[in-house]
Amino acid sequence: MTAARPVPPVVDTDAGPVRGVDDGRVKVWKGVRYAAAPRGELRWRAPQPPEPWTEVADATHFGAICPQPESPIPLGTGTRADEDCLFLNIWAPSQTDSGTGAKPVMVWVHGGAYIFGAASQPLYDGRTLASRGDVVVVTLNYRMGAFGFLDLTGFDGPEQFDSNLGLRDVLRALVWVRDNIAAFGGDPANVTLFGESAGAGIITTLLTAPAAAGLFTRAIAQSSPATSVYDSARAHTVARLILERVGVTSAQARSVPVEALVEASAHVFDHVPNTTPGTLAFAPTMDGDLVPDYPVKLARAGRSLPVPLLIGTNKDEAALFRWMRSPLMPIAPKTIRAMFDEIASEQPGLQLPSEAQIGSAYSGIRTRARGLHVARDVGFRMPTVWFAEGHSAAHGTAAPVHLYRFDWTTPMLRLLRLGAAHATELPYVWGNLVMGPKDITFKLGGLKPGTAVSDRMLSRWAAFAHGRPPGDEPAWPPYTTTDRATLVIDRYDEVVNDLDRGIRTAWGDEILSFR
Repeated sequence: MTAARPVPPVVDTDAGPVRGVDDGRVKVWKGVRYAAAPRGELRWRAPQPPEPWTEVADATHFGAICPQPESPIPLGTGTRADEDCLFLNIWAPSQTDSGTGAKPVMVWVHGGAYIFGAASQPLYDGRTLASRGDVVVVTLNYRMGAFGFLDLTGFDGPEQFDSNLGLRDVLRALVWVRDNIAAFGGDPANVTLFGESAGAGIITTLLTAPAAAGLFTRAIAQSSPATSVYDSARAHTVARLILERVGVTSAQARSVPVEALVEASAHVFDHVPNTTPGTLAFAPTMDGDLVPDYPVKLARAGRSLPVPLLIGTNKDEAALFRWMRSPLMPIAPKTIRAMFDEIASEQPGLQLPSEAQIGSAYSGIRTRARGLHVARDVGFRMPTVWFAEGHSAAHGTAAPVHLYRFDWTTPMLRLLRLGAAHATELPYVWGNLVMGPKDITFKLGGLKPGTAVSDRMLSRWAAFAHGRPPGDEPAWPPYTTTDRATLVIDRYDEVVNDLDRGIRTAWGDEILSFR
């Protein structure tokens, strides 16, 4: 590999010049500031443009990440956390020229249950995706936990707060991309917003947010918890838990040390799903402003933004939560019953699946294993199908939907009873298959066919970003309610019509909006 060399400074029109490096394959700019530090009076306020600078800024190291509890996600060596965390990173093929041949832009929103993760995770190194996909890749940090999803609006006192800070950060980053990415070789009129898990939840939420109109031209949502959006009453309940934990009123909250807010976030993050199964502590809030209503409800009412959408889930989503012993997804029969009881009390008119319907939908699956499938479908698969159907029906060929299910796994993940668990598709999308000597994914084989799976996925995702059909081996037709074509991604890809017929029959068309 060619030794990295500096590239001429690029002028960030928001703030000032930045200098990255070129390793002969990609140009890279890291730690580019897209918003002012959200500290002091800007804590719990919408992000503001950065202060301008005149000296050339070093963009060769990642910026600080959002403060967070000890993460189960590898965040990379030398990671530093700070409230001043609103930075993004850019990878562009080395031959990219800001003057000619602007390339499609892919803007990544990371996952992590709205409390963990960072744009600088080694898994999200954009070198392979940018060079092989011939795209400009952008990854971004956003505020999380109590910093990004604490809703203090409407509390007593003179203090001013904004809601949905994490979502507003993503919007601010998209504005930065619109105004600046041409200088880095990207096409601001061809932006694909893509993400996984909580990042995908942000995307399906923004797909129904009027304020996001015009900021991206396509969207990819991988394993979106699309129904995990709460009303203000539930969000304020979480806010009170945080305030009680740190022992202050809302008027005093800006004086609370960062470490205390991180500890309170961790405590409430564990407390909420243990007391109300199936519920996240931190998630987007239906505030009537940025988020006017439940996203799946809006999509099914034809009110999603008219952009092409690639969306899907993994076959064994819930297996990761069982393996981690996480309370985030109810898997045991007792917790599933508690979740259903809560749904029934909050939405008495909602028709939940009966025991007979559950039995029919999951026939052939051992009773003890059914909880994994129910959790998968209530948390991820059915919200995805509902959103896909609504978006497709509303926009048709003008903004087609491509639905997938990721089934591929390796012998080691199968041995660990993980299979195609939550987040296992990520290395294949990014083309980063072996993440160091401690990565056990391919220890029992599977690297050769896994590389072929990655080649197809990366090519399909990049083709979609280019505005082309997403692959032809086999061709992947749009999802419509006529045939419900779904791409099953495995050792060999296959298009299956109405893959979800059994669970659709059990769950019906009603939306579990409480989530």
